[in-house]
Amino acid sequence: KNQGKYVEAEPLYIQALEIRKLQLGVNHPDTASSLNNLALLYDDQGKYVEAEPLYIQALEIRKLQLGVNHPDTAGSLNNLALIYSEPSRYAEAEPLYLQALELRKRLLGENHPHTATSLNNLAALYESQGRYVEAEPLYQQALELRERLLGKNHPDVATSLNNLATLYLEQTRYTEAESLLKQALELYKQLLGEEHPGLVIGLNNLALLYKQQGRYEESEPLYLQALEIAQRKLGVDHPNTITLRENLQKLRDNR
Repeated sequence: KNQGKYVEAEPLYIQALEIRKLQLGVNHPDTASSLNNLALLYDDQGKYVEAEPLYIQALEIRKLQLGVNHPDTAGSLNNLALIYSEPSRYAEAEPLYLQALELRKRLLGENHPHTATSLNNLAALYESQGRYVEAEPLYQQALELRERLLGKNHPDVATSLNNLATLYLEQTRYTEAESLLKQALELYKQLLGEEHPGLVIGLNNLALLYKQQGRYEESEPLYLQALEIAQRKLGVDHPNTITLRENLQKLRDNR
């Protein structure tokens, strides 16, 4: 999964889930972990309809077996909120993100990678709603935490750089955005390789920045590179692939 080999990952997750159901029972915490992991795989592929019921099952098991005040329950709240954020179900997502953040702060502490993830995800929700003033300090906190706890050469740090950059991009703060996007993209390439699906978003965002500045000659090859990776690794019908095709066409229409 971490290498973007989703076709190979899925049957292994399903097999693990079936063994755990059989040997441990349907309401065991390890069964919840398997449900959660399979849901994350579907989430990464944009299969939100398949992911949602698995996240809900995992959350219910964790509440039942581990209690509402457990880090794994917080993780399930966060993941379910992520699913609701994708199709703009913001009213459902926000209270789950807030619960997850409060739980993680209380159970894991203010200085924990999972707390940074909750800060990042809540910021992304606010960004999606145009609540930029609320989003920026959360993104900055998440970035600072990740750099300090994980080191500057970590994929989550690259994600934080990319996310803060997109916020600046939406506010037309191009100079700040470009610097962060280039840092994020270099980190992704260094840590994940040139062919990883994780590069797609970074390439798309840098291409978008150049497009908005009228730098079309620099924008198009980035869109093409991102589209090639997305089609090969994610498939032609993945939401990110579709978005890239649309973005490339818009660029060509505007030239």
